[in-house]
Amino acid sequence: MEIERRISPDDVVELNPNYHFRWEEPQQAHVLLYPEGIVKLNQTAAAILEACTGSSSIAAGTEELSRRYRRRDLSAEVLKFLEVAHAKGWIRVKS
Repeated sequence: MEIERRISPDDVVELNPNYHFRWEEPQQAHVLLYPEGIVKLNQTAAAILEACTGSSSIAAGTEELSRRYRRRDLSAEVLKFLEVAHAKGWIRVKS
């Protein structure tokens, strides 16, 4: 049994392969599509997922967001959202 661990700024996370992130014109929003349904994301959630999933660390994505929105330190807010996304199964830590 795997023990659940908290994600850290040094982690690299990716979308769970069961979810597809895209812009939905009828919804006028970014969404996560999955076999059982759809999750409509607000602008903040979409920006975090765009910046913090892929090949860079969460810290690098957070720095990008700080520059984009001209805010000093967004790390606590970004990590809080990513913890929720991780708990819901939207993202996973790359191994």
